[in-house]
Amino acid sequence: MTPWLLDRTFRTASGDEVRWTVLGEGQPEAPAVVLLHGTPFSSYVWRGVARALAARHRVFVWDMPGYGVSEQRAGQDVSLGAQAGVFAELLAHWGLATAPARPAVVAHDFGGCVALRAHLLHGARYARLALVDPVALAPWGSPTYRLLGAHPDVFAQLPPDLHRALVREYVSSASHPGLHPAVLDRLVEPWCTDAGRPAFYRQIAQNDQRFTDEIQDRYGELTLPTLICWGAQDTWIPPAKGHELTARIPGSHLRLIEDAGHLVQEDAPAELTSLLGEFLRG
Repeated sequence: MTPWLLDRTFRTASGDEVRWTVLGEGQPEAPAVVLLHGTPFSSYVWRGVARALAARHRVFVWDMPGYGVSEQRAGQDVSLGAQAGVFAELLAHWGLATAPARPAVVAHDFGGCVALRAHLLHGARYARLALVDPVALAPWGSPTYRLLGAHPDVFAQLPPDLHRALVREYVSSASHPGLHPAVLDRLVEPWCTDAGRPAFYRQIAQNDQRFTDEIQDRYGELTLPTLICWGAQDTWIPPAKGHELTARIPGSHLRLIEDAGHLVQEDAPAELTSLLGEFLRG
């Protein structure tokens, strides 16, 4: 399998280096799709879906500031508010900010909030929007996430081995059937470097619920085609939130994916790819 490599860089207005790439760029007339990851993940979780969609689309993937192979540094603003601004910048950089080049957007976990904030607050426009187990409605976050967010300074003092064990167990809980050991290693490793350990607690501390509180009463303004996919066994954000979100977004459709937890891309990639492919074809 070809290694997952983000071989391009973009410097944000705040000075952060963002790593990204595009698959399927040999077909310049193909419609564009942008994939957004969540926390504590990276674009790596989209690798299978991205490669499949690249048969018919130009697929843009990126690691948000503070995540994956993008820059991690002390004092960095990695909040949901900041990420939405970066996303709007990237769309302009990619030439996807105006019609007829507007992309379809597929967003997982807190990437959902990023995409929604960019649309509602920054004027970003999409051809279509697919939300996969998104962070969109309060309350959100697993019990572990809320515990870490309440005491980031305490957990940040853990020795490296205990920190790695904590992150490993936390990431594992996003999957219903369980992650392949090599995949789990790849998802955990960015948070276990000298820069990654403080970055892990920094992003949790900054992701306040106010970022969804500010927009959730505006979901009725969405007029673009919207698909909502949800792992039926998601223990991080229960499927009931999917039903509630669908009721708030006019014309949206909910698809539950059986035997999948929060990390649907790993638990049921074929089913998710099929649903997204059908939706993107309109």
